[in-house]
Amino acid sequence: MNSPIWKVAAVVGVSLVLGGAAGYWLAQPRSGEAPVVAVGQEASAEPKALYWYDPMYPQQKFDKPGKSPFMDMQLVPRYAEGQGGEGDSAALRIDPSLTQNLGLRLASVTRGVLASSVDAVGVLAFNEREVAVVQPRTAGFVERVYARAPGDLLKANAALADILVPEWAAAQEEFLALKASGDAALLAAARQRLRLSGMPTALIAQVERSGKVQPNLTLTSPIGGVLQELNVRQGMTLAAGETLARVNGLNSVWLAVAVPESQAGSLVAGQVVEARLPAFPGEVFAGKVDAILPEANADSRTLRVRVELPNPQGRLRPGMSAQVSLKRSTQQPLLWVPSEAVIRTGRRALVMLAEEGGRYRPLEVQPGPDNAGQTAILQGLEEGQQVVASGQFLLDSEASLKGIVAASLAAPAAVLHEAEGQILAIDSQEVTLAHGPFKSLGMPAMTMTFPLANPGLMQGLKAGDKVRVALSQSGNELRVQRLDKTGSQP
Repeated sequence: MNSPIWKVAAVVGVSLVLGGAAGYWLAQPRSGEAPVVAVGQEASAEPKALYWYDPMYPQQKFDKPGKSPFMDMQLVPRYAEGQGGEGDSAALRIDPSLTQNLGLRLASVTRGVLASSVDAVGVLAFNEREVAVVQPRTAGFVERVYARAPGDLLKANAALADILVPEWAAAQEEFLALKASGDAALLAAARQRLRLSGMPTALIAQVERSGKVQPNLTLTSPIGGVLQELNVRQGMTLAAGETLARVNGLNSVWLAVAVPESQAGSLVAGQVVEARLPAFPGEVFAGKVDAILPEANADSRTLRVRVELPNPQGRLRPGMSAQVSLKRSTQQPLLWVPSEAVIRTGRRALVMLAEEGGRYRPLEVQPGPDNAGQTAILQGLEEGQQVVASGQFLLDSEASLKGIVAASLAAPAAVLHEAEGQILAIDSQEVTLAHGPFKSLGMPAMTMTFPLANPGLMQGLKAGDKVRVALSQSGNELRVQRLDKTGSQP
């Protein structure tokens, strides 16, 4: 009856012996292996956190762990370089072997001039500055109208109509009588009277030269161009100052160009324009921007640009359409990056700057104009630097989660004045310090209350803590920008 029990006991004993032997064998260090660390033995030094932060508010730093005052979550530690798997506090580190897997693509910051071109459509129109209006200077009658009609091309001094001016007949007879008398003073006065009556200087000279009365006057076009308006008929009675004809010159024409308002900011008066007309294939007509009209078209959201084109041969006719290129180049070279590398947040623009060792740093920049897929950078970068052109949004999100914040370009860093001190009282608005001398301010040691630049500065601090305080000065106001614990605390 005892036989089964004895067998079970034997089996258990053998198992214990084999288990102990196996455990002893597993515990022995073998060739090429590090010795096993005993329980309770410290494998490595505990990484030291630089500070703790809330990933939703990475700009606020805390000197000890705990729950975030902003969100219902624990604060995250930030470690020094090489500790805790973190990079430095202002850069994100990616293993270079993973950059291809993440789809990261880099581009260099280059320098070059801005040579942009805005393409638009334009229509030719008359140059409204080259207009002549024909009016009689005195009342009369139309005796003859030459064969003219609106739309005719006229040469300069082309005849339009002959008019009879009865008032001139009496004045001219008086003038001729005075000329015969030989009185020079009276003759000069009579000549001035003819001029004031509206008689052309050439007609006065003809009367004086021929000695005959000339009451008829031929109205002519003062310039060559298109007869736009003709309001004279044979037998009409004319009043002084009545408009009889209107002539528009064709020595130059206006090109009215409709430019989208999104591109109108790059236009300036005087910039070079190239126009190509379907009527003259292969020819390029060069001109300059004469004016940028102040009112935009609310329906098409375009701005009208007026270009003046020379027309010495008269081939350019108002109403013709044209394809227009408005050229522009800057004299000062600018820095350029691919437009896709710029992250626009709405309040500012960022790029991810690539550094040595697989580090990537968010950097605020001031973007300029765009051209052909490139964006000018007016501030924030230097020539030859590398930026991330693809995959930058992934890096930016990771940097935000890790509390890496790009420095602002809004204003230069303020000069800080530092000293040692001890907190006597502190709240979210101000701190009372017994501080040592601020040498850069020439301020001796004393007890003084300062306003806090950020309510978060009081986090983790209490009365009695020894601190190093950094003040900024604006006018006569001193404000605490930084409070760091120092030394042993009571």
